Amino acid sequence: MNRYDLIVVGAGGAGMMASIVASRRGKKVLLLEKLPKLGSKLKATGGGKCNVTNTLSIDEFINAFGREGRFMMSALREFDNKALIKFLESIGVQTHSLDGFRVFPTTHNSATILDALIAEIQNLNIDVINGCKVKNLKIIDSKIVGVECADREFLSDNVALATGGLGYPMLGTTGDGFEMASRAGHKIVTPYPAMLPLHTKEQWVKSCRADTVAKVTMKINLPKFKKLKAVGDLIFTKNGIRGPVVLDFAREITPLLEKFKEVPILVNLTKGLNEDAILKHIKEYPKLSILETLTKILPKSVVIALCNELNIDINSQYKNIVGIKRQELLKTLSWTPLTIVGHDGFKMAMITRGGVSLKEIDPNTMMSKKVQGLYFCGEVANIDGPCGGYNLQWAFSSGYLLGSNI
Repeated sequence: MNRYDLIVVGAGGAGMMASIVASRRGKKVLLLEKLPKLGSKLKATGGGKCNVTNTLSIDEFINAFGREGRFMMSALREFDNKALIKFLESIGVQTHSLDGFRVFPTTHNSATILDALIAEIQNLNIDVINGCKVKNLKIIDSKIVGVECADREFLSDNVALATGGLGYPMLGTTGDGFEMASRAGHKIVTPYPAMLPLHTKEQWVKSCRADTVAKVTMKINLPKFKKLKAVGDLIFTKNGIRGPVVLDFAREITPLLEKFKEVPILVNLTKGLNEDAILKHIKEYPKLSILETLTKILPKSVVIALCNELNIDINSQYKNIVGIKRQELLKTLSWTPLTIVGHDGFKMAMITRGGVSLKEIDPNTMMSKKVQGLYFCGEVANIDGPCGGYNLQWAFSSGYLLGSNI
């Protein structure tokens, strides 16, 4: 009774997809989840709206992941965004893309997708055990033979770790898969929190919390890292910055914080305008105060905060500002300096950077190159992407590929 064709450890998007696909192909599947309910993190994804994928081509999608992206080619060819949308329709979930890029369930409610996945799991008679934490993998002669839980064991020649990373530990992602993979001989690329808000040394940001700044460009101001940049909307907070551009760029900054303690960045808040373009804009309104002029390209709160930092009277006309102050103003408006000094760690990280080394996973099957019958899918592998449906698509694609190859 305890023997299965496949045991899946972790019931997030990747684990549920792997279970469904393997079961549809006639395999006897056991899905183990340590939390009381399935899909807790999936339900919280995108603030509960569940940006499930996007409309990019496979090549564009892969490029967004950087150098690790090529690893996904087989999974995406097997199960791309169009296949995912078709699969969701097959289980009763309609999707749409209002902005032509991000794809959501039409309900904009992640529970719609989670409920449909659970219903399909029940329809397929997949064995599910909630509240069951796997303690160890059973391995004999470099072959998987099953798993051990607290008070029982289950046997299988195929075990999939779909345990996620370390982000949002209250939703079950506490690094269990990393520990089990490491004990099985796998290298774990050092995990860092990604996709989370950042803290700044500068205090003026707290006075700008009411405004979102669109199309911000952000780059790191350190030797050897100046080529790293991101573009997107930015939101100021009481102790730093957040918003899509910050969530995307955090993965580059968190490892550097551990090394340097402080990471200087430069932020263009003026939709890409350089000093010359900003000066040209100012000269178009010679009779207006600097506040009136700059609020045409920046939120008022940001103009006031930056002028206060530079000791510039916001009611002055540009021509009446001392020469050196003019240069400081133009330079600051073009590239506003900020110093990243911290973050809230994995408890606020939507995604984990790092994980099981991709060099030790077969990209065509998702099986370990070290232990026969041991598989990985989703965030437990060393792949993480930006905001916009990238990470969920990878979870479903890798789960599909895994389930297809049992």
